[in-house]
Amino acid sequence: MIIDIHGHYTTAPAQLGEWRDLQIAFTKGQGEAPDPATLTIGDDEIRETIEANQLRLMDDRGSDVTVFSPRASFMAHHIGDLEVSRTWARICNDLVARVSALYPDRFLMGAMLPQSPGAEPATAVEELTRAVEELGAVAVNLNPDPSGGRWSAPPLTDRSWYPIYEKLVEYEIPAMVHVSTTCRPDVFHTTGDHYLGADTTAVMQLIRGDLFADFPDLKLVIPHGGGAVPYHWGRFRGLAMALGKPELEEHLLGNVFFDTCVYHQPGIDLLTEVIPTENILFASEMIGAVRDVDPRTGHYFDDTRRYVDATANLTDDARRQVFEGNARRVYPRLDRALAARGL
Repeated sequence: MIIDIHGHYTTAPAQLGEWRDLQIAFTKGQGEAPDPATLTIGDDEIRETIEANQLRLMDDRGSDVTVFSPRASFMAHHIGDLEVSRTWARICNDLVARVSALYPDRFLMGAMLPQSPGAEPATAVEELTRAVEELGAVAVNLNPDPSGGRWSAPPLTDRSWYPIYEKLVEYEIPAMVHVSTTCRPDVFHTTGDHYLGADTTAVMQLIRGDLFADFPDLKLVIPHGGGAVPYHWGRFRGLAMALGKPELEEHLLGNVFFDTCVYHQPGIDLLTEVIPTENILFASEMIGAVRDVDPRTGHYFDDTRRYVDATANLTDDARRQVFEGNARRVYPRLDRALAARGL
């Protein structure tokens, strides 16, 4: 089985974006807050957007199951206040839960959290609880920077995040540390330097702290191959040493994992050479940031299975770990959900 732990509903029906536009206009003083009840999306519309896109490509590429969460760039926690984020998170989570219900053998829900600049992380616990207990979420996306690029939130090691971590451990679900749209598109590209810079920043925050001494069972996934971290592994080892921290294998790798959303063969080769196999999770983020065919290979950039299949750094057993075994271990609720389906 091939389990893709990083997928977003980037092809949702147009009504979702239109409703969000009204909500954004409201945050600017233009009109009333839209009523969630006015957003109507039928099951057939969901099927059309999934079967023509994600499901078709999963079948083409031989991927079996995807952890499917709301579109990351749509989270946009910096827009509006906490109540705006709460309403938006609930709508988006309900929608991806419907995808999972329509295709229970192919999609398992990941949830977004209603974060907002200046709001205590604990305010997200209510929606986290609903997503797991009522919607069946097997993972959540945790934004380390709800401000959208201003980095006004405390580092991930700060105790203000602990209520979320306590729930994650209680529910046995990992968090993917994933930012959203930049608030400065004139300076940063959301899915380029903004995303990858945030991935790198999150890891450095974890290196500087001692979070896992307090949460030895917490699991955090760093997307997009870990940003710059695997490429600069020696730098980060040296910085950890200078900070008086243990080797990174001891300090981080019992709790931190990296996905394979790296869109060329040399990148996957480096990831699988530097990072231990047990810390690598198969992912593609399809359909996501890079949607074109690579003219050098004739294949889609985000067809990451090809790179994992081709790397010489993995044995057949190690490849099975990356494709399936690691996901079942790091995502216990996913494992139980698949087992309940006979998968």
